[in-house]
Amino acid sequence: MNSVEEKHKKPGIRSLKQRIDVWVTKDEKDELTDKARQAGSSLSSYMKFAGLRKSVRARTDLTAINDLVRVSGDLGRVAGLLKLWLLEKHGQGARPADVEAMMNDFRVLQNEIRSIIQQVRK
Repeated sequence: MNSVEEKHKKPGIRSLKQRIDVWVTKDEKDELTDKARQAGSSLSSYMKFAGLRKSVRARTDLTAINDLVRVSGDLGRVAGLLKLWLLEKHGQGARPADVEAMMNDFRVLQNEIRSIIQQVRK
């Protein structure tokens, strides 16, 4: 490696020195470009992952997973606050059975969210 390459090489970054040219029709290029855009990837990255039969995970999937994790956490916090309220203000404002039923509904929702997250991660 010459001194110019050494100056510009970033630590921890793989050195990509090989280029592959692929001949496609305009329609094929448009379709590949659209699929790469949907996955939130560059065309080069998308084609590399697809060609090496690696999973092409859309960035929107990762965003959805993060949103679901956040919502699940919010549900857990609300259920915890309801439980605390039930302990401190027993019988005030709502029947304990109603609060317990709502907490059970939250648990069911959290389990459904976890199931969806696991399906998206596959």
